Amino acid sequence: MTGFLGALSDAWAEIRVHKLRVLLSLIGIAASVGALTAVVAISEYQQQFQTEQSDRSGGRAATVVVSLNSSDGSPVDTADFDERFSKVVDRFSFSHAARIAQQIFLGAQLPGGITQVAVRAMDPAYAQIHRETLLEGRHLVESDIEALAPAVVVSEALWDRLGRVPLTQHPTVTLDGAPGGTFQIVGVTPREGFGDEQLRIDLLYDAYLARVDALPLDSWMQYEVWIGQDEVDEVAPVMAMDLRAGLPASQIVTVTRSDWAAQPGALDSQATFELVTGGIAVVILALGALSLINIQLVAMRQRVREIGVRRAFGASSNRVFFAVFLESLVATTVAGIVGIAIVVAILRSDWVVTSMFYGIQDIPPFPMRAAVVGLVASVVVGAVAGFIPAVVALRVKVIDAIRF
Repeated sequence: MTGFLGALSDAWAEIRVHKLRVLLSLIGIAASVGALTAVVAISEYQQQFQTEQSDRSGGRAATVVVSLNSSDGSPVDTADFDERFSKVVDRFSFSHAARIAQQIFLGAQLPGGITQVAVRAMDPAYAQIHRETLLEGRHLVESDIEALAPAVVVSEALWDRLGRVPLTQHPTVTLDGAPGGTFQIVGVTPREGFGDEQLRIDLLYDAYLARVDALPLDSWMQYEVWIGQDEVDEVAPVMAMDLRAGLPASQIVTVTRSDWAAQPGALDSQATFELVTGGIAVVILALGALSLINIQLVAMRQRVREIGVRRAFGASSNRVFFAVFLESLVATTVAGIVGIAIVVAILRSDWVVTSMFYGIQDIPPFPMRAAVVGLVASVVVGAVAGFIPAVVALRVKVIDAIRF
């Protein structure tokens, strides 16, 4: 232990004496370790971002979609199936279940005249299942059913047509037809991309049914349930049997998964992305390690006389080996910690992450795996970069070193 501490002390003394050379040689290592840490961390942020984007289209993992169709073209009893669906939800105690009716069009009184808008009737859980984000305001809640002016969420394009009246001023929109009336705007969904000019209104499913006798014949009805991934394979078949029990043979109940995790190769694509980004980071780190080894070997040629004097005064081979070896190991470890600290300070800023991944909702904490990978990499690089010069120093002969 005493010999190890002595070698460590010698290594630290050499770092202090040659601090300019060490500083210049370790800048690349700090940058390389920081790049490796950043790549690993960003890959996890990217996975979270891709997951959220997939959740918005197909629902969170695992989302089960239920639809009812008729094989002979006869109309389906939506009210009866709603009751069936509610009983199944209660039986399994699903916390997130939603009924969604789409392909409904109504006339809206806009400043330019009455214009057809798409109406989507849904339960409040739909927004959570699909991670829907809002530009302004809030999502629909169950208590909105009791409001005298039912609450609605409108698309940004429709909000523009209404003059972008601030929601604090309680703007309203008037619809014609059977479910028509005055509705209070409580939220605005952002455009999904450049050129998205869809005029859409979202309102509660029960609030819509309270104003009509039945859904339009050409509407599209489906049901969604968010189930845990560990339970979906067991629960989904039982749920399907319960929904089909007692239905006429012509009524077809389809139960499928719509989330990204059910797609073939979804997990493989994430693993491939991490493998590619990790490989790029390893190449960057390897280039930094080669640069450090080259600098250390050149510096060792200049320290031949110093090593010879040490050997002449009784320094053992092990002492010389570990002094040179630990010099690189300590220096790269410190450099790696500095590089990791800089990356952590940058990526812990929500502004930086949201700028890189616009629209991300649940920003994960800085992944400790990235910091551990960076620290291990800096230690490994220091060990490799210190071992080769240490072997060279060990082979220096005392008489040749003094004559140098």
